[in-house]
Amino acid sequence: MIPIPSEFSRPLAVDRVPRGGSYEKIAAESAECAALAKRFDIPVIHRLSAELHATPWRGGGLKLEGTLRADLEQISVVSLEAFRHDLEIPVLRFFMPAGSAAADGGAEIDHIEAGLVDLGEVVAETLALELSPYPRKPGEGYQPPAETLEEQLGKPSPFAVLARLKPK
Repeated sequence: MIPIPSEFSRPLAVDRVPRGGSYEKIAAESAECAALAKRFDIPVIHRLSAELHATPWRGGGLKLEGTLRADLEQISVVSLEAFRHDLEIPVLRFFMPAGSAAADGGAEIDHIEAGLVDLGEVVAETLALELSPYPRKPGEGYQPPAETLEEQLGKPSPFAVLARLKPK
């Protein structure tokens, strides 16, 4: 399988993570933020960073936990206006070498490819899963029109006329 290049790649060699773990701080550059915004179909990602703690897990695996922070813009589904907001999302992911029994049996365990885990792609995937598919500006909601269709048109709706024709 040919690996797909990631817009935000920060590979970590699993065999170089010490027994006590390692702390990894990563941040996307402006070009990477622009590419991720295009991938997620949102107007702008102003900032994307993460602080992760990588620890060896289950003999050959890796556990990643930490927090990602993003400053981005989305389009409100109610007003169709762009709005900016900050996100702080917990990250918890587990990795095992491909072909190991633990990796094949668990749906929540990802594969280690060629001895590497791409921290940038982990952060990008986590952000993508947490983005609301129907974003709204804070405090914004849908308000149905105060008037009925008959009041808006100034005449009875066709359905009201049909209802009167129906025998009771």
